[in-house]
Amino acid sequence: MSRRKILFISKGVESPSTRYRALQYAALFEAGGWSFQHIEDNRSFVTRKRLLSEAHHADVVVILRRTYSYPFFRLLRFAAKYLVFDYDDAVFQKDQGQRSDSRERSFTRSVSAADQVWAGNNYLAARARPFARKILVLPTSLDTDKYDLCVDKERNYLDLVWIGSSSTKEHLKSVLPALESAASVIPALRLKIIADFTLQSDKLTIVPIRWSEKREAQELAAAHVGIAPLPDNLFTRGKCALKVIQYMAAGLPVISSPTGVNAEIVEHGVNGFLAAGEQEWLAAIQRLVADDALRNSMGKAGRKRCFDNFSLQSTFRKMIASLENGLAD
Repeated sequence: MSRRKILFISKGVESPSTRYRALQYAALFEAGGWSFQHIEDNRSFVTRKRLLSEAHHADVVVILRRTYSYPFFRLLRFAAKYLVFDYDDAVFQKDQGQRSDSRERSFTRSVSAADQVWAGNNYLAARARPFARKILVLPTSLDTDKYDLCVDKERNYLDLVWIGSSSTKEHLKSVLPALESAASVIPALRLKIIADFTLQSDKLTIVPIRWSEKREAQELAAAHVGIAPLPDNLFTRGKCALKVIQYMAAGLPVISSPTGVNAEIVEHGVNGFLAAGEQEWLAAIQRLVADDALRNSMGKAGRKRCFDNFSLQSTFRKMIASLENGLAD
């Protein structure tokens, strides 16, 4: 029996959605008897020609977040025997949550034509449901074993940690005044920023760490508390809480804004705290700084929640079952 072939198409290997919603499943697909392929669509004529050829020879084609103009999408739809549209962001809106007629048209075209739709959370799924033939909520997940590390933590400091990129820099800046207020009463408080940028502060010690895929899990595990500030708008409600899941996988308690899926994953008082304003952020930080046992218990609860709901293996099982059912129809 010949191996089935699955082709993932994305904008590039550096994109988090490519790493977490495609590439990390390659070995599992291969072990399961599939042939895995990924193509980075750089929009060139040569790449587009190759893409259509490979799509024609694949059993399943998965488009990651990309929406296309009608002429090329029609060619891709014709070439693909079975088409999946996967998205983990509010691709139907502008980045600040403003309405975009062109993005909505492209999104509707994609989900309407796809044989199956994979949405990163329930909010995103709800937007596709009126148009989709078959829809699966497929959360962004992690290889939890990668984060199961025994790392010495700083004993002279209490390290908050934030992981992300310059695209969400403003989210971190929004909570900086609260962190600076906390530092004024907790001299040992520091902020680790694992990203491609840093911030400046005269009131809070900031430790910049250049993001590295090889070291991100170790750097997270070495911190004490993970933070996830997130403004509430129509775009951010589509976020899939990757940093929250990473913190929990690393065994950290989490302080998060009560926005979107973050508020579903963070159980207030169990695996972290939800904080809506400066005073709530300050209170949450103070409570976690003062109580080692609480940090440990919340970290364990978070890791269990991550393992039960956001592990690579559990999500892959859902993915394969949905594909097998769809191909059998």
